[in-house]
Amino acid sequence: MLSLSQGVGYAVKALAYVDDERGSGQFVRDIAEQAEVPPSYLAKIFKRLVDSEVLVSKRGWAGGTRLARSPESITLLEIAEAVDGKDWNSRCLLGQEICSDERACPTHDFWKVERKAIAEKLKRITLAECIDFERERALKKHA
Repeated sequence: MLSLSQGVGYAVKALAYVDDERGSGQFVRDIAEQAEVPPSYLAKIFKRLVDSEVLVSKRGWAGGTRLARSPESITLLEIAEAVDGKDWNSRCLLGQEICSDERACPTHDFWKVERKAIAEKLKRITLAECIDFERERALKKHA
């Protein structure tokens, strides 16, 4: 089964708990607790999101983490690339180490087209949609 990485899943889940309306932001440990994500792992993910300008982080007593822009302007593709790198979906579908246009595995042509389609779809899904889904899931869980 193909899916985005666990790191991307954790990022999306945690970003749903980043209150973008707070000026100073929130601490990673508090977000991790709310999202039920391991704090040390989330800190590494958030570092990548800060480096990719999805999040803004400030150290110190008045510090914290907040979204760099509105959730409507952050895409799922952006999050996946921040967490897993720009080539997150470039691996061979069959897991072959040597697979290229010059030496193509049996799924290469198919997967090349599908990878592009997946990236285009993720470019259209916003963090706002993911936040709505995650908050709805959390409400059902606690109901």
